[in-house]
Amino acid sequence: MRTYVVAGGTNGMGRGLALRFLSRGDRVTVVGSDPAKGRRLLDEAAGLGAAERAAFLRADLTSVAENVRVIKEIRARHDALDGLVSTAIRHFPQRVETPDGYEATFALYYVSRFLLAYGLTGLLERGENPMIVNVCGVGVTKGRLHWDDLSLRRGYGGIKAMLQGGRATDLLGVAYAANHPDARTRYLLHHPGFTDSGTDTLKQPAKAVIKLLARFAAQPVEKAIAPIVGLMDDPPGEGGLLAYDRRRPLDPSLPSLDPAAARRLYDLTGHLLRF
Repeated sequence: MRTYVVAGGTNGMGRGLALRFLSRGDRVTVVGSDPAKGRRLLDEAAGLGAAERAAFLRADLTSVAENVRVIKEIRARHDALDGLVSTAIRHFPQRVETPDGYEATFALYYVSRFLLAYGLTGLLERGENPMIVNVCGVGVTKGRLHWDDLSLRRGYGGIKAMLQGGRATDLLGVAYAANHPDARTRYLLHHPGFTDSGTDTLKQPAKAVIKLLARFAAQPVEKAIAPIVGLMDDPPGEGGLLAYDRRRPLDPSLPSLDPAAARRLYDLTGHLLRF
């Protein structure tokens, strides 16, 4: 029996991965913001005969304090982890600033994944074949870090925020691997491609447009998660960082995976780990 944490595990690919792990006999803790969706997932787990192996933690992952609480609760529950999967993402059409002073997309897409990865490393290092999976847009090179305005107080746009978050989370993987050269835990940046993960977090008219596109062009969740499960079960080669677009390994020299930029971003956010 393996033990996994899935952040953003009540929707889309996170939910699909959680149920896949539970169906094969693993133990899963799902983190999400919606208690009703959490209850539904636990009901599905019970239907699989996995009620005793499933847990739900309600948390607002845009909050630093909430991430720290989740980390402490998981540390109290488990002696080891085999995997941490981060899938939580949300589109904010209007700029939202968190109590910590971060733009909400950046807080959810980067800061939360940063805190969970580093905060749970001790447990992961005790796992059998541990891996951190960051479901993201690796391989996409559009967008950039707005170094002088990471919270996008000037000229906010929802797409601009998503692209910045994507570039930040790519650099998170690069920095994590560089900071843990001798670790057993592998770090996977994974771009699943266009997936029918639901439109619950979108507003109209974007919701209707994405729903229509998904009907004709998106892959189902089960197809999207298959490469991730395969890479987690049997990681290829050596080295701490893996970057994949679906089943295709990506060139680590991509400009979006620049080690100097990764170190710069880590230096700007490393103070968050003082808990």
